[in-house]
Amino acid sequence: MIPDPKGPQAARWRQRKFDLLRRFPVPAVLLPGSLTVSRTRCGKPTCHCAEGQGHEAWTFTFMSHGKRRVERIPKEWIDDVRQRVEAGREFQDAVREILTANAELLILARQQHHKTRR
Repeated sequence: MIPDPKGPQAARWRQRKFDLLRRFPVPAVLLPGSLTVSRTRCGKPTCHCAEGQGHEAWTFTFMSHGKRRVERIPKEWIDDVRQRVEAGREFQDAVREILTANAELLILARQQHHKTRR
């Protein structure tokens, strides 16, 4: 069994870890991936897109079972999907930081264990 590391550095890592765990309960609506807009032309010679920027096409891109998925998103869903993707990214960043704190605590425990064995 790995002993808990001691000292102020270990306490800071544990505090940061638990602050993040309290701050980010897992909401069921988070989305991975990204939301992007592109411009397409419909091909009708009389349409405004024939000479302008084109029609907006919003897509949501994410990985599922090791494969990249790209899905078109209706215009009226954009704000909601954008918020959910941003929240998902913040959650993933917090999880990475928690995992880093765990790794740093493991290294501190190993260093302290090594010092006590001498």
